[in-house]
Amino acid sequence: MTMLSVVIPAYNEEKGILEIMERVLTIREGLKEAGVDEMELLVVNDGSRDRTAEVAGELACKHDCVRIISHPHNRGYGAALKTGFAQAKGELVGFLDADGTYPPEYFPQLCREALNGAELVIGSRMAGADSRMPLTRRLGNVIFATLLSLLGWQRVTDSASGMRVFRKDTLARLSPLPDGLNLTPVMSTRAVHEGIKMVEVAIPYSERVGRSKLSVLRDGRIFLTSMVWTVLSYNPVRVLGIAGLVGVGVAALVGLGLVIARLSGVTALSPWGVFSLFTGLVLGVAGISLFALGATFNYLVSLFYKEPIRQGLFGKPVFKKPLELQFGWMGLVAFAAGLGIGIVSLVLSLSGWEIARLWLYLLGGALASLVGIQLVIYWLLIRVLEDLSQRDVLARADMQVE
Repeated sequence: MTMLSVVIPAYNEEKGILEIMERVLTIREGLKEAGVDEMELLVVNDGSRDRTAEVAGELACKHDCVRIISHPHNRGYGAALKTGFAQAKGELVGFLDADGTYPPEYFPQLCREALNGAELVIGSRMAGADSRMPLTRRLGNVIFATLLSLLGWQRVTDSASGMRVFRKDTLARLSPLPDGLNLTPVMSTRAVHEGIKMVEVAIPYSERVGRSKLSVLRDGRIFLTSMVWTVLSYNPVRVLGIAGLVGVGVAALVGLGLVIARLSGVTALSPWGVFSLFTGLVLGVAGISLFALGATFNYLVSLFYKEPIRQGLFGKPVFKKPLELQFGWMGLVAFAAGLGIGIVSLVLSLSGWEIARLWLYLLGGALASLVGIQLVIYWLLIRVLEDLSQRDVLARADMQVE
C-alpha cells in the first residue's frame, strides 16, 4: 500500500484555500491509476490572521483524510512545510502552494515518476507547459536554474518550483532546510549535490488568488545567497574555483597587454594603464588564493562528511593527479622563476639599465614569487588534510594485517 501525503502551507489564504483543497481531493482516482493507493491532505496554517484555519477546518470535518495543523504564530513558508513533512504518514510526500498557482491534477504524473525510481520529482514551470508567470519572476527562475545547472553540473529548468513529490526516506539527505521561501531552491541544490535522482515534469502555472507574498528583489537575493552557501557546504571549489579562474584569466589578459605594450616600446603608463596594472595584480593574487582556498575547503568538507573528496571543478577530474596535490612543485617553480627574474633585473640594473626598462619585469617577478609562496603554503595544508581524511581507512587496514 502506497500513500501520498500532500502538504499545503497556508498563511492568510482564506480566499483560495477551499478551492485548492477541493481540487486536491479530486485527484484520488488519478492517484490510484498511477499506483498510489491512499492519500492524506495536511494543511499547515502558519499563524494566519484571517479565516484560513476556519475555512480549512470546515472541509476537514467532512473528510477523514484531511488534517489541519496550526502554528500559533507565523514561522515562514519553509517552517510550515517542514511541520507537514514531519507529520506526514505517506511513503511519498508532495506539496504545493495554497494560492492556486500550481495544478494538483498533475500529482498523479509526479507520483508515477517517483514510483518508477525517482527520489525527487519537480513540477517544472519552465519546461514548456503553459505558464502565466510574471516576466520578472520568469527571468529570475531562469537565472537561478542556470546558476544551479552550472554549480551542480546537472541541467535543472526550475530550481524554485513549489510543487514537488519526494520519497520521505530521502528527507534526511535533503535536510537541513530553511524556514523561509528559499526552501525550494535549497532543496534543489542539496538534491543535486547529494546525488538524489531528480526528475522534472512539465506543469502549467496560473495566476495566484490574492496578493503574492514574494518580493522579487528581497527574496531573489535570499535565493541566490542560500544556493551559493549550500554549494559551498558541499563542493567549495566549484564556487571559489570558478571565481579564482576568472580572476586569474583577467590578470593574464592584463599581463599580456602590458607585455605587448612593453615590447612595442612603451615604458610609461597612462592613468588607465596604471589602474589596469593594479587590477591585474590584485585579481592575479586573489584568483590563486580563491582557487587554492576552494580546494582546501573541499578537504575540510570531506573530513566533516567522512566521504571521499569531491574532485573536479567541472564535474569530473581534469588531471590524473588532483591539481591541488601539485601545488607544491608548481609553487616552487613559480617562486624560483620570480626570484630568477628579480636577480636578472638587479644585474641588468647594475649594468646600467634604467628602471623604466625593468619595472614591469620586477613586478612580474614579485607576483610570481608571492604566488609561489601561496601555493606551497596551501600544498602543505592540503597534504595534512589529505592524511587526516585517510587516517581512519589506513588505521582499519593496519588492524586487518595478519
